[in-house]
Amino acid sequence: MNIQAGDFGKVAVLMGGLSAEREVSLRSGQAVLNGLLRKGVDAHGIDAGSDVLQQLVAGGYDRVFIVLHGRGGEDGVIQGGLETLGLPYTGSGVQGSALGMDKFRCKLLWSALSMPTPEYLLVQDESQLEDAAALGFPLMVKPVHEGSSIGMAKVCDAGELRAAWQGAREYDSQVMVERWITGEEFTATILGEEALPLIRLETPHTFYDYEAKYSSDSTQYHCPCGLDESKEQELQELALEAFKVVGASGWGRVDIMMDAIQQPWLIEVNTVPGMTDHSLVPMAARQHGLDFDELVWQILATSMEQG
Repeated sequence: MNIQAGDFGKVAVLMGGLSAEREVSLRSGQAVLNGLLRKGVDAHGIDAGSDVLQQLVAGGYDRVFIVLHGRGGEDGVIQGGLETLGLPYTGSGVQGSALGMDKFRCKLLWSALSMPTPEYLLVQDESQLEDAAALGFPLMVKPVHEGSSIGMAKVCDAGELRAAWQGAREYDSQVMVERWITGEEFTATILGEEALPLIRLETPHTFYDYEAKYSSDSTQYHCPCGLDESKEQELQELALEAFKVVGASGWGRVDIMMDAIQQPWLIEVNTVPGMTDHSLVPMAARQHGLDFDELVWQILATSMEQG
């Protein structure tokens, strides 16, 4: 499809929002906005508050680039609003966004299809912590509906498990406990129908947490990832399948752990990944031969398929 900048019409770049990931979203959104402007797109930044749909109608926008991380932006809520307005948008639709954001239900789907993902349990009250401990320590505790590793913790005994579960509940009433995988961490960027080169992550932190993601200079990113070609292709195909299975589309990221015997384990899907200077999607795109401006252009172009 030969698309010109004018074909996109007036584009709203939604950023900020009301989630715990607001600050990262503002940084991502500004980077996307600048990239689109450099490509000649008639793009405008909108800090998405509770009146965002009214702003879109009043502004006469033709399509939307969603850079809202977390709840309200990545969970199907804004997508549903845009569907109601008939505005095309980037990324996954309502169903793919909702399932991708819900770590527990995403894993239910993978498990039902016999796709490899670590054993897990939804812990809804304290009496279930004993069942969670039976998965075997160490464990990872996660709020079901948060991103950017917010509220997550690795635990090594029953006391730490209880404290981490209580801490995670401050972010989300639904908390999942997952078997810890010791090994190498990889992430696969999905762009259209393709998985881009994998990135292998190394951090001195216990895991790739919020600080390691957005502010630490000690995190190392390896791209090329160091796997042989056939193994990298295997993980790319697994990531693409995992992405499509939940109904995700357009662009996103799939996180994978690989243990000591090179068994891959699906961890989660991100349907609106970070686009900051520390972010992984632009890094994978560069390895694939796409600079940042071309990357955001191609992501925006996926919205044209919606009509």
